[in-house]
Amino acid sequence: MTEHIDHGPHPYVVNIEEATLTNENFRTTLWTGEKMQLTVMTIPVGGDVGLEVHDDTDQFLRLEQGHGRVQMGPSKNELTFDEEVSDDWVILVPKGQWHNITNIGDEPMKIYSLYAPPHHAHGTIHQTQADQDH
Repeated sequence: MTEHIDHGPHPYVVNIEEATLTNENFRTTLWTGEKMQLTVMTIPVGGDVGLEVHDDTDQFLRLEQGHGRVQMGPSKNELTFDEEVSDDWVILVPKGQWHNITNIGDEPMKIYSLYAPPHHAHGTIHQTQADQDH
């Protein structure tokens, strides 16, 4: 079983499918380097990642489990991109784009995400979505 701690910036290998599917936290940082970061997320049914923008970070997200609605756009009131995604789909978020992913399925949505450069502090664990606001 995968140890859900931040292993960066040391060399690290992981079965990403196992790490993503066994994560029970809203967000767990698995690896933080100087130029990139890997996190895994669990979004409950009806929950979402949270509408946000990264001014200096591109982001790659992949759904390992679930069904989601992806919205993106130039402002939080102008989400002109709207697509549904499911298992094995990838979402690419350019820096400066407001974005959110909502779980519209009937099971927890399991996601892994790469940020370049890193977005969260080394070792970040958010057990719930509310924890990210503190």
